[in-house]
Amino acid sequence: MKTLKEVKIGETVKVVKLHGEGAVKRRIMDMGITKGVEIYVRKVAPLGDPVEVTVRGYELSLRKNDAAMIEIE
Repeated sequence: MKTLKEVKIGETVKVVKLHGEGAVKRRIMDMGITKGVEIYVRKVAPLGDPVEVTVRGYELSLRKNDAAMIEIE
């Protein structure tokens, strides 16, 4: 299982599954990250947190903990 946290800068990946529960999972889905959507990794901060991605045509910053809940292929 590969997560969004492990993706390199410049890669485009597809979401397979969201892990997590309740409010956290709901918040990720509200940001437009759902099963089947493509995510392009734009930047990663020097210490790896946060990760800047492009989803559905807009830019988004995700914490490492949130990125670890997003399973990709």
